[in-house]
Parts: sequence; structure tokens; C-alpha cells
Amino acid sequence: MDIRQLRYFTAIAEQGSFSKASQTLHVSQPTLSKMVKQTEDELGVVLFDRSTRHIRLTDAGEALMVHASSIVKSVEQLQATLSDVVQSKRGSFSLGLPPVIGSSFFPDLIARFHRQFPGITIRLSEDGSKHIEQAIAEGALDVGVVVLPVDPGVFDHVPLVERALQLIVGSDHPLAGRQQAALRELEREPFILFRKGFALYDRVRDACIREGFEPHIAYESAQWDFISEMVAAGHGVSLLPETVCSKLDPERIAVIRKVEPRVPWNLGIVWRKSSYVSFAAREWIRFTSSSFRETWLSAYPGDL
Repeated sequence: MDIRQLRYFTAIAEQGSFSKASQTLHVSQPTLSKMVKQTEDELGVVLFDRSTRHIRLTDAGEALMVHASSIVKSVEQLQATLSDVVQSKRGSFSLGLPPVIGSSFFPDLIARFHRQFPGITIRLSEDGSKHIEQAIAEGALDVGVVVLPVDPGVFDHVPLVERALQLIVGSDHPLAGRQQAALRELEREPFILFRKGFALYDRVRDACIREGFEPHIAYESAQWDFISEMVAAGHGVSLLPETVCSKLDPERIAVIRKVEPRVPWNLGIVWRKSSYVSFAAREWIRFTSSSFRETWLSAYPGDL
């Protein structure tokens, strides 16, 4: 028995159909049928029950599937590893970025990465941190930049930067002009936050609850510019990263840089624990972790 036989067998079992498997594998249905018959003869067992309209695994087939699936995945992982060696500095990976993070430094960072590794393709996906974590855990994304912390039982990570959220209010708000504010002063204020699925939603809400009040969340959005415009129009207050706050119009929005207690905003690169990390993804992690802190500090030289 060889790996091709196992690959064909697992494809048929997963598809539940010889015809669907033949389309997936790009081989003819008679070739598949011949290969399965050869495998059954070698093992001396029947692997598929063909007596009904939809084929199904026999007990022997179920037993083989347990081992065959892991063997095929191991071989595919080995082939990917060898491909990295043969095709040095080539490949692709999928990257998740939350909008509030991606718009700040990553366009320039990605451009510099492509200049150094022109053979690597990045498939970019934009979503909230929590959705990115879920996609990585499910194998739909290779790596992502998210707000820490993450579950150490599920993810490996490299920290990038540690900062705190800043408070923004309309220019005519009573807190405008202050350099510092206590979170408990916002108990009666309407909040405008990133929607659920974004880590910042949970960070702000949890911080308020620890101060003894449930925040009144008046509006939610996936766009920082909409949030800031709502604040400027007097519809509420918000807490945003300084990368966003630095872009706001000081004539319309006041930024209170110090909030007590501190609401942390820590970023990191994450990937699924114990999963294969391709050459392309490894280079991205190395490149980003080595350059991000220097880039951030040059733009935001305040204490971390």
C-alpha cells in the first residue's frame, strides 16, 4: 500500500462518493474504483459498503480511516516542509488583521516585506481580533495580529507592543482639556465602541465592570472613523488606541491620554499551537517582530 492509495481512500470517505472524489482528485472514477479494489485485495477486507445509494465505510474502513487520515496529513506536511527548502524564499500564507490595527503600520510593513521577499504572497483578511483568533484556531488563517492575551492552550504568539487605550470626547465635552480622567467618571456617559467580535469591545466593557458599572453602549461600529465622527457630533465617548487618536481633528475631538485605571492594548502575532508554520509565515513573524517595535517607537516614543 502506498500514500496514493491512502489519499484516494480518504478522499472517497470524506466525500462519501466516488464521483465527487474523482473530481476533487482530478482522476477518473474507474481509476478510483480500481485503486480501492486493489487496496481491499491487499488488506483482505472490504472498505466500503456499496449496497446503498450512498456509499459508507465498513467497520474495517472506519479503522483504516483513523490511521490513513493522520498519515496523509503527515505526508502533506512533510511535502510542504520540503517545498520550503526547495523553493527557498517562496510561498504564501494567510494573514488576519483587525481594521484598527491594519490601517496604522501594516501597509508600509507589508510593502517592505514584499521588497525583501518578492516571491512570497500574503492573502490578507480584515476582521475583529476575536474572529481572527477563531479563524486561526479552525485552520482558516495561518497567522494574525490580535489584541493580547490569547488562550495559551490554543495559540503560540510573539508580543509586539504594549500600550493603553486613550479617551476621546467631543471638543465641547466637560472633560475636554483634561490630561487625565478616571474611568468611573464615565459611568453616566453613552459609549461608542467597536462592535462585538472586536477585542476592544470586551476590553472596555470589562474595565468598566471592574470599576463597578456596566457601560451604556449607545452605538457599535466596525470603523474607527465612524466612531470618532459620532464622538465629535456629541453622541458619546470612546476609548481608542493612540494610533487612531493621533489622526483625529483636535478642533473637533479632545484626546485624554491618561485613563485610570489603565486599559491595556497589547498587540501580538499569533498562530495555532503545534501546527505547521510555513517558511513564508515564519519569515513574516520574524520580520514583523524584529521591525515592529522600532517602527512603533519612532512614531510613538512615549513610555511603554
